[in-house]
Amino acid sequence: MLQSKKRWNVQECDEQLVNEFVENLNITPLVASLLLNRGMTTVEAAREFLHVDAQTFHDPFLLHDMDKAVARIQQAIDHNEKIMIYGDYDADGVSSTSVMLSALQQLGADVDFYIPNRFTEGYGPNKEAFDKISAGGYQLVITVDTGISAVEETAYARELNFDLIITDHHEPGPVLPDAYAIIHPKLPGSTYPFKELAGVGVAFKLAHALLGELPEHLLELAVIGTIADLVPLVDENRLIARKGLDYLKLTKRTGIEALLSVCGVKREEINEDTIGFAMAPRINAVGRLQDADPAVHLLMTTNAEEAKGLAKEIDALNKERQQIVNDITEEAVEFVESMYPPDENSVLIVEGEGWNAGVVGIVASRLVEKFYRPTIVLSIDSENRIAKGSARSIEGFDLFANLSKCRDILPHFGGHPMAAGMTLNSDDVEELRRRLNEQASNVLTEQDFIPITSVDTVCTTEEITLENIEQMSALAPFGMHNPKPKVLIKDVHTTSMRKIGANKNHLKLVFEDSGVSVDAVGFGLGYILDEVSPIAKVSLVGELSINEWNNMHKPQLMVEDISVDEWQMFDYRSAVDVKRFFQQVFTDQMKVVAFHASTIDKYKSLLPMEHVVLIQDEEQAKACMFAGEQIVLLDLPPSRKWLECLFVQGIPSRIYAIFLTEEDHYFDTIPTRDHFKWFYGFLAKKDPFDLKRYKEDLAIHKGWSKETIDFMAKVFFELEFVTINNGLISLVKNSAKRDLIESATYRQKQQQIEIEKNFIYTSYVQLKNQFQDIFKRSIE
Repeated sequence: MLQSKKRWNVQECDEQLVNEFVENLNITPLVASLLLNRGMTTVEAAREFLHVDAQTFHDPFLLHDMDKAVARIQQAIDHNEKIMIYGDYDADGVSSTSVMLSALQQLGADVDFYIPNRFTEGYGPNKEAFDKISAGGYQLVITVDTGISAVEETAYARELNFDLIITDHHEPGPVLPDAYAIIHPKLPGSTYPFKELAGVGVAFKLAHALLGELPEHLLELAVIGTIADLVPLVDENRLIARKGLDYLKLTKRTGIEALLSVCGVKREEINEDTIGFAMAPRINAVGRLQDADPAVHLLMTTNAEEAKGLAKEIDALNKERQQIVNDITEEAVEFVESMYPPDENSVLIVEGEGWNAGVVGIVASRLVEKFYRPTIVLSIDSENRIAKGSARSIEGFDLFANLSKCRDILPHFGGHPMAAGMTLNSDDVEELRRRLNEQASNVLTEQDFIPITSVDTVCTTEEITLENIEQMSALAPFGMHNPKPKVLIKDVHTTSMRKIGANKNHLKLVFEDSGVSVDAVGFGLGYILDEVSPIAKVSLVGELSINEWNNMHKPQLMVEDISVDEWQMFDYRSAVDVKRFFQQVFTDQMKVVAFHASTIDKYKSLLPMEHVVLIQDEEQAKACMFAGEQIVLLDLPPSRKWLECLFVQGIPSRIYAIFLTEEDHYFDTIPTRDHFKWFYGFLAKKDPFDLKRYKEDLAIHKGWSKETIDFMAKVFFELEFVTINNGLISLVKNSAKRDLIESATYRQKQQQIEIEKNFIYTSYVQLKNQFQDIFKRSIE
C-alpha cells in the first residue's frame, strides 16, 4: 500500500442532473459534474456561471448607508472639503485605497490617503493617526478594507469633529462603530444580495455609486484585492475577477505595467495565478516590511520612470521578505517540535522576540501546511509587553468564532473563520494557548488533523481529452469556492515512471487504462518512485492541463497525490549490496524479519537491530502482528508453512524481499531414489566403508559432491539403515523398510529446494502470486 498524503473527499453527483446539463448546455459530462459540485443545481444557474460576462453587477445602493455615504462625499466635494482615505497595508487594502483615490480624483475631490504602519501603529484605525488627520484639516475620513472593529476610535473621531465613513468586509463584532455611515455587506439585517465581497469590492461598489455608472476602468484594480484576499470567487466576485483580468491584459496603468515587467509576466499570459503568485506577494511585501505607501504610489503613478523605480524597489523588498520568512519559519518549526509538539497540542501558538510582525501570517500558513493545526504566530515586543500576530486555521475550526470567546484578553483582533490578526499583552499568550487548545479539543477529532483534499470527480482515462480540458477553462477564474478542478483517476497501471529535475525530486510517469495512455508530472513527488512497486495499480489526484511542446498539444495530469490500495511487493533479491538497502531504502516504518540467527550474526553491523524480529518456529510466526505493516524478509524460512503462519493475523502493506541464503540448495546435486539405491548397494558390498578416508574418491568416481554423499549418509542414519562410528559407515542387518520422506533431513532438503525454487528463482510476477496464495491460505 501507499497512503495518500491527504484525505480525499470525492464529491458525488446526481447523474440525472449531469445528463440534464449535458443536454441543455452542450457540455461534456465531466464539466457538468464540476458545475454541480460548485453548487449549480439548475440549468439556469449553470448557464449564468458559464456565461459570467453576460451578468450585471448588483445595484450599489442596496448596501446599507450607501445613499447616506454618497450624499456626504458629494457634499465634501462640492464644498472643497479635504477627504482622507484610510486604508490597510495588504494587497486588498492597497487596491481598495487606489480604487477610492481614482474615483474621487475623477470627481475632482481634494483627496489623499493614509495607511498605518504595521509595526508602529498596528492594524486598523488608531487615535494617534486620527489626531494627525484632524490636525491636517480633514473633515471627512473614508476607511477602506478596515474599520468595522474600531469602536473606540470611531467615538474618538466624533470628539475630533470629523465624519467617518467605514467601508469594510471583515466580520462585524457584537458592537458596531457609531460612524457617520457603514457600508458593509454583512451588517445585521443587510439585504444586499452578495455577502462575500473583498474590501476592494466594497470600495468598488462605493465608486460605482459615486460615479453614477459602472467604473469598468477600475476593475483592473478591483481584481487584485479580490483574488489576493482569497474571498469566494462566485457571484459578484467572479464577475470582478473575470472582467478585471480582461482589463488587466489591456491595462494602461503605468505602475501595473512596470509591476508585470518585474514579475516577468506577458500580458497574454495573465490569469488569476499572475495575481496570486506574482503581483499580490510583491504588493504585500511592502506593507510587511515598511510603510505600504510605495505600493499605492505604484498603482497610481502616471510617470514611467517613477513606476520602474517603484517596481524594482518593491521586487527587492519581496526578495528580502522571502528570506525573512524562511528564517522565521525555521525558528518556528524548531519551537513547535521542541516546546509544543503537535501530537500534544490541537492549536499551535508560537512566539519569537523581535520577529517581523509583517510576515508572521505567511509563517503561520507554512506551519499549518507542515503540521496541519490551527496556528498563531506572534511577534513579541518585550519592552512594551505586546504580542502582535496572525493566525491561520484548518477545516472545522472557526478562528473568528473561537477568538471571539477570548475577547477579554484580545483587545484588538479581527478576521475570518480561516484567518485572523491580533494584538494582545504578551503576559496573556500562555492563557490564550490554554483556552484555544481547550476549545479545539471540544470540536476537533483525530480525523480533523489529517489534511483534506476536495476532489471534484472520478475521471477515466478516456475522459482526459483536449475537449474536456478546454471546456473546463470556462469555469475560470479559479479561486476560493471555485477551485481549480481536481480529478481522481482510480486504479490504473503505470507504464513508465522516473525521477526528473536537477535534484531528481520530481516525478514523471505515464499511466494507462482501457488502452489509453496519459502523461503525468508530480512536482516534489520524486520520492514516490521508491514507494510504488512495478505492477501496482495506482490512484492519482491532480489537475488536468494541456502540455504544449513543439507545436504539439497533449492532455496531461499535474499530480498532487498518489495512493496504492493493494499490498505491494518490492523485489531486492538481486541486490548484492545489502548495505545500500539499509542505508538508502530502509525506514523506521519497516520491520526486519529473519528466520536464521546466523543471518543476523553475519549482517549485524548493517542491521537496525531495534527493528529486527527473529522467528525460530511456527508458533512464534503465528504470534506476529504484521497486518498493515511494512516488513523486510531478510532470509527464507525452512518451509513455506512458516510464511503461512507469519500472516495468520493479517497481511502486511508492503513486503521487501531480500532472501539472503548461506547456500543454494536448489543448485546442489539433488540425489534421486536411484542415487540412494546405488549408494545402499555400494555400502552392502563395502561394509563397513570409511567415509573419512574414501569419500573424496567416491565423489570423483560418481561425479557427486562430497556434500551429496554426507547428505545420503545422514538420511540413511536417520532411517536406521546404517550406523556411523568415527567415520565408518555400516549397514544395519535386517533394518525395517522405510520411505526416504521419513527422514527429517530429507524432508528439510526437499522443502528448502522447493522454497528456493518458488521464492528466489522466480520472476517478480510469480513471486507476488506466491504471496497472494500464502495470504489466501493464511486467512483460511
